[in-house]
Amino acid sequence: MKVISFNVNGIRAIEKKGFFDYLQNEDADYVCLQETKAHPEQLSEEALAPKGYNSIWCSAEKKGYSGVAIYSKKKIENYKTGFSNARFNNEGRILIADLEDFVLINIYFPNGTKDDDRLQYKMDFYDQLLVELEELKDRKVLICGDYNTAHNEIDLTHPKPNAKRSGFLPIERAWMDKFSESGFIDTFRHFYPQEVKYSWWSYRMGARKKNVGWRLDYHFVSKNMIDNVKSAFIQNEVMGSDHCPVGVDLQF
Repeated sequence: MKVISFNVNGIRAIEKKGFFDYLQNEDADYVCLQETKAHPEQLSEEALAPKGYNSIWCSAEKKGYSGVAIYSKKKIENYKTGFSNARFNNEGRILIADLEDFVLINIYFPNGTKDDDRLQYKMDFYDQLLVELEELKDRKVLICGDYNTAHNEIDLTHPKPNAKRSGFLPIERAWMDKFSESGFIDTFRHFYPQEVKYSWWSYRMGARKKNVGWRLDYHFVSKNMIDNVKSAFIQNEVMGSDHCPVGVDLQF
C-alpha cells in the first residue's frame, strides 16, 4: 500500500500542470493533498473523481485558502473533518480517516510567520493534535502533511540564518522533539538518518534549481505501526508546486 502526501499549492493550478497524469502514473492507494485552495463545487469532474479514485475534502470557510483532500482507491466511509476543539476547524486543515488497519490523518499545519498571534495559534494547533492522538493511543496512526516546521538542522539548507524565523524556531523544534518523544516516528529519518533531502523551496532566487530548501512535509507513524512501514521517499523530481510529494510504502 502506498500513501503519498503533497502540498499542491492550489489544486486548480496544479491540475493545469499535469497533476492528474502524475496521479495515474503513481498509482498510490491514498494521496493526501494540502493547500487545495478550493471548495468542491469549484472543481472539475476530474478533480473530484479522477479515474480509479474517490475523494474526500475539507475546505476553509474563506474561499481560495488552505484546504485538504484525500484521493483513495477504496471509498473512505468513516472520516472526520476537524478536531474536537472547533477553534481549529474553520480553516480546512484536517482530515481524519479510519481505514480499519490504521487511522490516516492528513493535516495542513498553520504557518506562524505572520505575527506572534499566528505563531501562538500554530503552537496551540500542535498541542491540540496531541490531545486528539490521546484518543487514538490504542490504534495504529499515520499523520502526514505539511508540518510547516523543519525539525533539525539537517532538514534545511541554512539553519543558522533561519533560527529566528517561524518554521525553525526553538519553540517549534521543541514541539517536534516532544511529538517524537511521545511515540511518533519520522518515517523518512527512520530509513535515512543522515540523508539531506528537502520537500519545499522558495519561488525566489532560483531556490529549487540550487536545491536551497526545507523539509517541511512528513509521514509520522505511531510506534506500533513502524514495522508496517517498508520504505519512505521524497520525490524531488515532481514539479508543479513549491513543495514536492513525499510518501511511504506500507504492508499489513
